Amino acid sequence: MVEDSEVVQTAADAAENVIFSRCDRSAVADFDITVTFEDDVLEVDVYLNVEDDRIDEQQVADDAALAARGAVDELFS
Repeated sequence: MVEDSEVVQTAADAAENVIFSRCDRSAVADFDITVTFEDDVLEVDVYLNVEDDRIDEQQVADDAALAARGAVDELFS
């Protein structure tokens, strides 16, 4: 059985990996990854503020959230 804390950590790690694979750490002014897993419902919210006009912050945040969900799906498969 997978513990809730493992689900949350897996999701957060996957989201963070996407952010820092697409953005230089020095360009990331702020980010927040909020993951909850209660009653078998996963919620992932990613906020990203990047000081690089070439990066689409919303797209990276959306992709990070998708990666988090995918990582959790793999955890349960």
